Amino acid sequence: MGDPKFPKKTYSTPRHPWEKERIDSEREILNKFGLKNKRELWKNMELLKDFRSQARDLQARMRSNDENAVRQFQLLIKRLNRYNIIGENATLDDVLSLSIEDILNRRLQTIVYRKNLARTPKQARQLITHGHITLDGRRVTVPGIIVEGSKDGLISYTESSPLSDELHPLRQVILNGPQAQEEGEAKEKPEGADEDQAEGDEEQ
Repeated sequence: MGDPKFPKKTYSTPRHPWEKERIDSEREILNKFGLKNKRELWKNMELLKDFRSQARDLQARMRSNDENAVRQFQLLIKRLNRYNIIGENATLDDVLSLSIEDILNRRLQTIVYRKNLARTPKQARQLITHGHITLDGRRVTVPGIIVEGSKDGLISYTESSPLSDELHPLRQVILNGPQAQEEGEAKEKPEGADEDQAEGDEEQ
């Protein structure tokens, strides 16, 4: 057992640090999800790697009708379904097809932003680290928590936060911001509108 002051590193760095395509894709993901640095991305990539590795191992063992492998498969699917990463009836192929965005979408920071509690992903991170957000009635200050699907509706502002007041200026900016407008337009847009527009363009 190692010294608790020196925990084992929970991620691995890229083998080739100067690949332009990888650097560009990582920068795009960092901006999209408001991550602080690439270490946060690499930690989630390591988590995804563990899921895929376990799925490949189980896939090989289940071909020989290994009962223990079947139980482990059920536990893996149940775990991923609990975090709303895949469906209840998913297969190992679904696990192998997961992307890094499927994992990042379940981070508390991302969910806070998509629940319209913050104007941007970076602001969502700031609100969490400053103690303005509660999860299931408990204040949390870690943006990278992977949230269970059953707790999506239990995310809100803390009672002591000024943001709990609906008349707070920031709340008004968020409610009237671009994200809220896009959601409103999507709800008001009639079904088949895109198809009608496409047909009109083709006729022209």
